Amino acid sequence: MTDFLLELRSEEIPARMQAKASADLARLFAERLADAGLAAEAVETWATPRRLALVARGLPLETAAVSEEVKGPRTSAPPQALEGFLRKTGLKQDQLVDRDGIWFATLDQPGRRTADVLAEAIPAIIRAFPWPKSMRWGAASVSTESLRWVRPLQGVVALLGEEIVDFEIAGIRSGAATVGHRFHHPGPITIGSAGDYAEKLRACHVILDPAERRAIIAESAARAAADAGLALVDDEGLLAENAGLTEWPVPLLGRFDPAFLDVPREVIQLTMRTNQKYFAVNDAAGALAPAFVCTANIDASDGGAAIVAGNQKVLSARLSDAKFFWENDLKVPLEEQAKKLDQIVFHEKLGTVAAKVERVAKLAEWLVQERFVRADKAEVAAAARLAKADLLTQSVGEFPELQGTLGGYLARAQGKSEAIAGAVRDHYRPAGQGDAVPADPVTLAVNIADRLDTLVAFFSIGEKPTGSRDPFALRRAALGLLQMLTKAGLRLPLGDVLVQAAVLLIVSRLGALSSVSFPDLLDEDDDEHVITAEVGTYTYRHGDHVVVRWKSSLTPNLERGKVIEEANDLAEAILDFFADRLKVQQREAGVRHDLIDAVFALGREDGAAEDDIVRMIARVKALQSFVESPQGADLLAGYKRAANILKKEEWSGQNGRNKGFSYSPLAEESDLDDALDIAEPKVAQAVKDEEFERAMTALAALRGPVDAFFDKVTVNDPDPAKREARLALLARMRKAVHRVADFSRIEG
Repeated sequence: MTDFLLELRSEEIPARMQAKASADLARLFAERLADAGLAAEAVETWATPRRLALVARGLPLETAAVSEEVKGPRTSAPPQALEGFLRKTGLKQDQLVDRDGIWFATLDQPGRRTADVLAEAIPAIIRAFPWPKSMRWGAASVSTESLRWVRPLQGVVALLGEEIVDFEIAGIRSGAATVGHRFHHPGPITIGSAGDYAEKLRACHVILDPAERRAIIAESAARAAADAGLALVDDEGLLAENAGLTEWPVPLLGRFDPAFLDVPREVIQLTMRTNQKYFAVNDAAGALAPAFVCTANIDASDGGAAIVAGNQKVLSARLSDAKFFWENDLKVPLEEQAKKLDQIVFHEKLGTVAAKVERVAKLAEWLVQERFVRADKAEVAAAARLAKADLLTQSVGEFPELQGTLGGYLARAQGKSEAIAGAVRDHYRPAGQGDAVPADPVTLAVNIADRLDTLVAFFSIGEKPTGSRDPFALRRAALGLLQMLTKAGLRLPLGDVLVQAAVLLIVSRLGALSSVSFPDLLDEDDDEHVITAEVGTYTYRHGDHVVVRWKSSLTPNLERGKVIEEANDLAEAILDFFADRLKVQQREAGVRHDLIDAVFALGREDGAAEDDIVRMIARVKALQSFVESPQGADLLAGYKRAANILKKEEWSGQNGRNKGFSYSPLAEESDLDDALDIAEPKVAQAVKDEEFERAMTALAALRGPVDAFFDKVTVNDPDPAKREARLALLARMRKAVHRVADFSRIEG
């Protein structure tokens, strides 16, 4: 057994591609070896800016000899078929075996030298390597058949033990020589074997392991900042990027003009991070300091003074640009920027950002009007109409990551209230796992309206997430909304709110959004959709909350009922989507997905679905405690037995209060009937009071009577009266249980 070393040396590999390239190299190598009947005891890969390296440990010197049986044509096949099979196998007819009228050949493959296998495999791996972007170079690049690599390939080291695995690819001959650091040791290094590879590179100022380079940068950068009385701002992504840009990392502290601190902190940090790959530092108070840490790729003789000076000069120019953009943005009121949002297409099928902003503003105002969010309506409307205005600023044009954040700074600088500025800043949050969840009421109203409008809009054009595909980040939008609702304890009837959002989208599509108003609730006797031509308006009412009115003159050909029908369909689809996202969100809290289904399914058929997320989670948690208790498990078993009987009998009779017995019931029947008389009102009141543990306790009282009923009572009695009464009793029990959850959705 021996070790194999492979190094593929090239011009600089982009830092963002190195980790995947290491994984791809290991995968392709293992696949090629497996095809040849080889396997290594262990495979390690590394990447630096100038090389991909692999060491396979414990390879045999030869592959094992193998025999393979190959199926041929039928013995009755035409002679040409047999001749072709003989040519393919290289055998004669008397070497074949006739088995049940079919020719079979046994091919003996002798063992091969592992070096020979590798000499064929490595060029194939290089040619098949899946770089996200690659290039051709040199004179050979005129041919489309020439080698493609991420950057020009310059050398290949291939050593099996101390033996060179000899092959050539694109004019490059494999060997045992590589080079060290571009500046510290640019000359050739001869590698003896995999055993001395890493240490010889280290001696020539190349640290092979990216994890070690990350650790060096993290420790040295923090120390450089601390020596100046400052603290490094943690940034794992930037740490990995700097490790991918250097083979011998040397962090250095530099400074910039404090006058630039007038620019928002995020603008400065993004300028340093995006353009220069610098780490930001804080002062003792936690404020951004006029300093940075850059990572050199050389141990300079002057201690890095010239490097720092050059980086300071470049950063000064970058920050001057950022300051120029910021000062120009300050001069333009956000209201003026917002007027230009009709120049930005939100989506080719959904119109402009201006149209979206108006829908969001209307929906946010309605959320406040209905008291779902307790906030100042005027502030909510103003924040919603300014939230996207920073998309037109020069700063966001330079750094799209600043959208929202920059708008908050501008709103505050232009004299807007703290609530409005905060809503503009935070209406995209949370943007992902671990991001801050806003709590301010104005922010919540705008944020919720924005996310719901986005979901409704994309669902309306069939752009639902599928599998791993979610180009418009709708899963993230839904999860963020769930986080806000649960953290703030907002009692939002999602079904009604989604219908309202959908109605606004449809009315917007009809060109009547500007005339929309939200009247008080209509009388109970009014139709769901009312056309009042004499006053020139359409009024749509849905459930207890959705009431929208707009000018009928703007939509003269609207079919009666069309708006609500389409809005209902959209709301239904998105509610199912929320149920799936809720399962994902609650999985980490140990909440069972089947219990979410059981609660979410409540009332779906009669339009009374449980769609208050806060109440739903409370109900689910109480349900989980109940079904995992002995009483709950027994009642669940009894429920499923009753439900199976009712399903088998296709019971469509009375589901409510049993009208009484027309015969002398068994004691167990009377006991269950009496237990239901007691439990039903208790369960109903507990659910109404949202005391779900009390509701479960009331249901638990049914356990004994249900068990006794099934032990002593024959449901399918030959007497039709008895059979019907007993089925009705089971249906009544099922209905009582369904006040808490649809137990048919519970597993077990």
